[in-house]
Amino acid sequence: MKTKLLLLILLVTKVIFINAQMDEKFYFPSKTLQPIEWANQKEVKFAVENDTINAVILKPMKEAKATVFYFHGAGGNLTSYAPLLTPLLKDNFQVILVDFRGYGKSTGTPTHKNIATDGEKVFTEISQMDGIKNTKKIIYGASIGTQIAAHLAKNHESEISGLVLEGTMASFGDIAAVYAPEYKAYLENSFVSPYSAKEDVKTLTKIPKLFIHSKEDKDVPYSQGVMVFTNAPEPKEFIDFSGKHLYGLMHESAKILVAMNKMVSMK
Repeated sequence: MKTKLLLLILLVTKVIFINAQMDEKFYFPSKTLQPIEWANQKEVKFAVENDTINAVILKPMKEAKATVFYFHGAGGNLTSYAPLLTPLLKDNFQVILVDFRGYGKSTGTPTHKNIATDGEKVFTEISQMDGIKNTKKIIYGASIGTQIAAHLAKNHESEISGLVLEGTMASFGDIAAVYAPEYKAYLENSFVSPYSAKEDVKTLTKIPKLFIHSKEDKDVPYSQGVMVFTNAPEPKEFIDFSGKHLYGLMHESAKILVAMNKMVSMK
């Protein structure tokens, strides 16, 4: 009887573990704001359900050649990532930085499902704003932001000029397996991601795709970026570098800018 009870408990625990999305294990939002050292900026807010999503539009000094929608990583908030994007602004890209629920001035709690909803709303509404609606658009995802970026690109491929993924996670399940190796088999085979970069990129046959990943990345294994790149159809490009997670624009800005300028120069 005790053996049967133990087996039942283990089975139930396994089912709960597999089916739970474990959202709270993926997101580490911060409310601590840093000054954004860029003069031409505008803050915008969006109501979603009972929460408010905050975003900042950073405009270059000259007329914007294109608009980059930047979806940041699991930690910090948009003010933490703004300094990394200076090369884009100096090259006359305007950048939209978005804080999902719980990050920075945004309210609520982030989950896999609601950040997808938030990303869809922000992309759709900001794309219709003056100074943005008539520009070419690139979606740029960083770390956990690669999941929503690839998902948005899948849903809006005809509206964008390219997709950039940096420090790419293959899926929520794949990155969870890295940090919980004792559950690796369960997570890789049974964890159900509501969406994943490694699957969504397979559908992107029309737009150019740029992948950026550090060979020394200690947060997201280089192999995951390679996996997603391999799954993606042409046209695509991979730029690797040596340095910290998400510091590609600090180390290889020239190569990245060439690739992104090529995206917006295409018809």
